[in-house]
Amino acid sequence: MLAIGRALMSAPRLLLLDEPFLGLAPMVVNEIRQALEKLRQSGLTLLMVEQKLDIALGFASRAYVLIKGRVALEDSTASLARRADLTDLYFALATS
Repeated sequence: MLAIGRALMSAPRLLLLDEPFLGLAPMVVNEIRQALEKLRQSGLTLLMVEQKLDIALGFASRAYVLIKGRVALEDSTASLARRADLTDLYFALATS
């Protein structure tokens, strides 16, 4: 939370987040997610790297799945969230 606060002090137009929910208690995750949603609604652009699909797909509007440093899948999060095979697809892409 401190790192996000420090980044916001410079009034950025783009906020880059790398695993912002890693290792946090569920209550803290929810608080940070709500704060980031308010920032997004205020016009701040967010670029987030996140492995927790339940959080990322519900928060973002677009998703890129990277496998070994390359984009393996790209779509709207709404479309990806509707895929029943998303977990299987991820592992299939990772082994190819």
